[in-house]
Amino acid sequence: MQTTRQNPDPGNPLEVLVVGEAIMDIVVSPQGSVAYPGGSPTNVAYGLGRLGVETALLTSIGDDPRGTAIEQHLNGAGVALLPGSRRPGRTATATATLADDGSAHYDFDIYWALPATAPATLPKILHTGSIATFLAPGAAAVKELLLQSHQRCLVTYDPNIRPALLGSHAEAKSIFEELVPLTDVVKLSDEDAQWLYPDLQLDDVPRHILGLGARLVAITVGSRGSLLATGQAHAVVPAVQSTVADTIGAGDSYMSALIHGLLHRGNEGFSAAALAPLGQAAAKAAAITVRRAGANPPTLAELHMDLPEQEALVQ
Repeated sequence: MQTTRQNPDPGNPLEVLVVGEAIMDIVVSPQGSVAYPGGSPTNVAYGLGRLGVETALLTSIGDDPRGTAIEQHLNGAGVALLPGSRRPGRTATATATLADDGSAHYDFDIYWALPATAPATLPKILHTGSIATFLAPGAAAVKELLLQSHQRCLVTYDPNIRPALLGSHAEAKSIFEELVPLTDVVKLSDEDAQWLYPDLQLDDVPRHILGLGARLVAITVGSRGSLLATGQAHAVVPAVQSTVADTIGAGDSYMSALIHGLLHRGNEGFSAAALAPLGQAAAKAAAITVRRAGANPPTLAELHMDLPEQEALVQ
């Protein structure tokens, strides 16, 4: 049965609308195979719901048991699935094969077509990214939504590069650079940055992306922490030390916590003083996630737990 729940008060803007793919992650490890609802945008939406943020997801899932499992998963965190997000057919899958160090290699079976649906009102923050912004035919609909929205709400973007699903490097880079001017916040992993810009030093990537029109760039560097930069300042934030079960969903939890911080700080979130606290909260969310299997982000109570203090270098 398709969910039709939307923003409970149409007179007030939804806090966050996430637009992007929902897939079933099949995790293969020496212990066997387990399936989890996933897809980077879905993980971000779920993470926001766990943090108490009023969140809706616009996606495309099948009318099969996997689609039902994804919908129930989202509803469990209070995330609304926008009407039109379920379609006839099968739900996409991503198979993650885990290495001994917990890192994941992905294989995809996915078709992405965004439904012809738009929210009744714009949210405070619109987030998109990953496969949804690169894979035709749905990518064109995502871009059109950004064109309509980017001057009317805050837009966050995580390209979450998956080379196996992209065309040529030149084509993918062109798509990314066409979308950046339609966004305010861009978050990448170091692997994303190095794939997109193999000729740039990692420290030079934020400057390049800011030059394309973004207001804030965050780059995660795994156990080495993250870098957040605006045109006026940047902060280097160490990672929170953690025993790693696996890294699935860590970057998405970082993104959810970053959006949560921006939602509550407003324009102050782009100030030099805000960069370190934003990065520290996001790093804590990622650290909690990697301690447990699958994309299992923290609740707001867990995010407020006492963890070892991390100092950030603001320059």
